[in-house]
Amino acid sequence: KSVHDNGWGMFTTFLKYKLEDQGKQLIRIDRWFPSSQTCSVCGYKNPEIKDLGMREWECPRCKSHHDRDLNAAINIRAEGMRIVFA
Repeated sequence: KSVHDNGWGMFTTFLKYKLEDQGKQLIRIDRWFPSSQTCSVCGYKNPEIKDLGMREWECPRCKSHHDRDLNAAINIRAEGMRIVFA
């Protein structure tokens, strides 16, 4: 596990360096941010979406249909923007 953590740390260090060289910044969001469980349309956090095998789900509040990965990407981007502009 420590070798894996070290590899990830080295990757993020290189990524941060490259981004800063281009005038950009690396934004980190909380490891436990519920990106795939939160509806990107209405913000409802669905506690039933914990099974990683569930690739698609429908929001019980707004009835939006979500692909797990696309929904997570939208939520991660929004959280990063919130952190930058907070």
